[in-house]
Amino acid sequence: MPAQQELSPLPTTRQNIAAVDISRVGKTYHSGSTSQRVLDDLNLRVERGQFVVILGRSGSGKSTLLNLLGAMDRPTTGRININGVEIGEMGDRERTLLRRTSLGFIFQAYNLIPTLSVLENVQLPLALNGIDDDSTAIRLLDELGLANKLDASAEDLSGGEQQRVAIARALIHTPSLILADEPTGNLDVDTGREIIRLIDNLVRRNGQTLIMATHSQEVIGYADRVVTIRDQHLVDA
Repeated sequence: MPAQQELSPLPTTRQNIAAVDISRVGKTYHSGSTSQRVLDDLNLRVERGQFVVILGRSGSGKSTLLNLLGAMDRPTTGRININGVEIGEMGDRERTLLRRTSLGFIFQAYNLIPTLSVLENVQLPLALNGIDDDSTAIRLLDELGLANKLDASAEDLSGGEQQRVAIARALIHTPSLILADEPTGNLDVDTGREIIRLIDNLVRRNGQTLIMATHSQEVIGYADRVVTIRDQHLVDA
C-alpha cells in the first residue's frame, strides 16, 4: 500500500495494472533439518474492485497466502505485485508503510485493543499515519450502527459489534486492498451474514478490492470470483 511519499498509498490509477498479481509463488517453512511446503506454484491475478473468495479446508494455506499478500511474510519463491509494485523484495520499513497506507485487514479474532475505546480503535490506523480525524471515524461507525458505542471499551462489545469495529478500522484509511481472514468464523450464522453484507456493500461502494479467505460456502454468492487452495495449489472453484 519515500518521506511524504512514504505515507502515500501505492498508485492505483494506471490502466491495466492489477490490484494483485502473483506469479509462481511458493512458501516453505523450515524447522531445523525438516521443511514443510505449504504453497506451491500459485498464480493469481485480481483486478481492481473485484471481490475474490479463497476457499480451502483448515490448514490448506489460506492464511499463509493472505499473510504473503499482506506483506506480513515473504514468499520462498515467485513474485507478488500489489498495484503494480513488487513487494517481495521490499525492506521491513517499506512493508510497514505499505500495510499502513494501502492495505486493510479484517481478522477472525477481531484483534481490537481491549484497553481502547471503540473510537480509539478505529482511529488507530490514522494515528499511525499522523492523521488526526475524528469525523471520518465517527461517520463510519455511525454507518455501521455503532454511533452509540463510541466511548465503549472494545472488550464490552458483542462479537458482531467487535467485528463491525474491526471493519471500520480496516477501512478508515481508505486502503486499495482489503484482506479478510475468516471474518465470520467466530460469529453465529445470522450475524455472519450481516457482517458479509456490510463488508461487501462498503468495499463495492468505494471501489476497493477484497480478497477473503474462508471455508464458508455462504460467502460465494457475493464474490466475483472463487478460487480454491487444494494440495498446495490454487485452482478455480
